[in-house]
Amino acid sequence: MNDIEVIIALLLLFMAVPDVCRRLGRPALAFPAFVVFGIVLGPLASAGVETMLHGAGVVGFLLLLFQVGLEIDLPQPRELRAAASFAVPWALVQYPVVLMLTTVAGLGLTESLLAAAALTGVSVGMSYPAWKNYPGLAEGERGRILRILIVLEAMTIILLAVGAPALEAGLSWFMLLRLGGIALTLLLVARFARHVRQLFQVILERTTLWRTHLLVLLVLVVCAAGERLGLAAAKTAFFLGLFMSRTEHEGKGLEEYAAPVSERFLIPIFFVSLGLRVEWATVGSLTGLSALGAAGLLVGVRQVLHRRWLRVGGDQRAYLLLCPNLTVVALGTSRLMESPTTAAAASWLLLTGLFTTVFAIASLPATRKDSGNRSGALSPEAAKAKPLIPA
Repeated sequence: MNDIEVIIALLLLFMAVPDVCRRLGRPALAFPAFVVFGIVLGPLASAGVETMLHGAGVVGFLLLLFQVGLEIDLPQPRELRAAASFAVPWALVQYPVVLMLTTVAGLGLTESLLAAAALTGVSVGMSYPAWKNYPGLAEGERGRILRILIVLEAMTIILLAVGAPALEAGLSWFMLLRLGGIALTLLLVARFARHVRQLFQVILERTTLWRTHLLVLLVLVVCAAGERLGLAAAKTAFFLGLFMSRTEHEGKGLEEYAAPVSERFLIPIFFVSLGLRVEWATVGSLTGLSALGAAGLLVGVRQVLHRRWLRVGGDQRAYLLLCPNLTVVALGTSRLMESPTTAAAASWLLLTGLFTTVFAIASLPATRKDSGNRSGALSPEAAKAKPLIPA
């Protein structure tokens, strides 16, 4: 394939895949499909196309973090404690299993800790369509599980932000310094959040033709300003989304207005660029088989936990709502791919998250067409569900 043919294929993919997944009742399968396409595209794409997609993927990565922040609407402290009392043991019990699997896969301690943080997390946006219409949940259980999903995702983002090297060093000055950096980012974004929210609101209310472009532009401008101030653009994007999660106009959230550029273009490019870095031969190699086995074992462990010790609630398959994790795994994978020495670890982590997510989504009941937006992220109905999590 020449470069133009590759671009044509990508554009057709971005237009078709979300709609096909939505019609199948599996909207969250769109992101896994983009990763698979990236893996298949690898041998066919030229170096120029790969460079272009990786560059655009950096912007997609920031928008993905912004979207993840939008997904998280933190509960009241009392409800946060109740959800954390389940989420923390649920994640920690799985850590020894993940560390054992990563050791067998040949990952070092740093990569293993990062993989454990990512694989024990969950993506609220990917689980939301199935959660909204899952038949085996009582109303009280539905709200509780949503809060658990939110806490698990927030825990993962914090651990990934602190970084595996800090976790490896324990409660050292380095870890405290990294935590201080996160706190500083949080305070600065919170300090200016009201003003930024007003800008977002003005864009939503007073613009029409360029609304989507201006929203994305403002997100990137804030991330660039954070970078200039010595704050990581990725953390800035996440916390910005966290503080903008309640911004709405005509019943629609920011993610709905930004979707044509973010969820329909730049974020898919990010997932395709991740897949491009995984060699096709790796899927059928020992690394790929190890990732498949790890995904199966992790799902099995969660099934046992749900049935024997840490019951999620609902029926026997409700634990699958806590399994889709490709979004948070992609965040961890992108960090490992920054260094050539951890490329094999990155491939293993991405494939494990891919297999886990696809199995969980395929095993959950199909959702109705109005159960989520086309990429699997939170839809306008999510805002209506948020009264389950009081402000």
